[in-house]
Amino acid sequence: MRTGFVSLIGRPNAGKSTLLNRLIGTKLAIVSDKPQTTRNQILAVKNLDGDIASQIVFVDTPGIHRPLHRMNVRMVELALDTLGKVDVLVVVLDASTKTGAGDRYLLTLLEGTTVPVILALNKIDLIAKNRLLPLIDWYRQQRHFVAIVPVSALTGDGKEELERAIVEPLPEGEPLYPNDYLTDQPERVLAAETVREKVLRYTRAELPFSTAVVVDRFDEPDPDGDAILRIYCSILVERETQKRIIIGRGGALIKKIGTEARQELEAFFAARVYLDLHVRVRAGWRDDERVLSELGITKRS
Repeated sequence: MRTGFVSLIGRPNAGKSTLLNRLIGTKLAIVSDKPQTTRNQILAVKNLDGDIASQIVFVDTPGIHRPLHRMNVRMVELALDTLGKVDVLVVVLDASTKTGAGDRYLLTLLEGTTVPVILALNKIDLIAKNRLLPLIDWYRQQRHFVAIVPVSALTGDGKEELERAIVEPLPEGEPLYPNDYLTDQPERVLAAETVREKVLRYTRAELPFSTAVVVDRFDEPDPDGDAILRIYCSILVERETQKRIIIGRGGALIKKIGTEARQELEAFFAARVYLDLHVRVRAGWRDDERVLSELGITKRS
């Protein structure tokens, strides 16, 4: 039996959350085409049978970027905090974009790292095959990786190869979590993130970065009475103009956001859901330590 913690790190929009969902086999992390979508560490457990049984404890992290607000500082700290606390590091990079200063900076952060490092070149479905080998050679010249695995989180290509590469350097040991354990994300967080994903889908410009979702109430169904899961959320924005954008003309956009989020939550929780959304203006929330702690954007103990 092999078991251990495996951190997924990378730059924003490299596809770490999509890859986590693909590896786990269910949607735990929200995904978006907007950078800096992931704001918290997400722990997810995958059990594998085979010649060598294994339990992989994945830790998805926010993308490493230059922070401009206290929120972003905390997000980058969350990612860097995992470097010395896991058994294997998986660096997820977008193979479809040109390498640049951001990639080199990420590699410098790995200097002195003593744990095995695997490079997952993601989004290979977006590039021609003749571009892949030169890219692999370039990264081999930058530092030693125990494996370089081309993968597509979107299609699943390379998933099994990546899993084998991860399992091989894991230490031997007993499972760290029960067989049916999936994630450390509380139901309230999963609900808030589902709503935020829909906000990201339908907004542009600065709104994705200046929006957060807080669950005000989470009322479990009563088996002897009301069989509906009732969730009350506040969508935080920083300006009144942003509030008007999210509400939309005649409330059309917030209704669309609520309908799609409710349908996804009903499928996830296998229950009827009543979802109540309100948009609230809270200027400067990204630099408010209390709000950031309420959102769970803080270091894991």
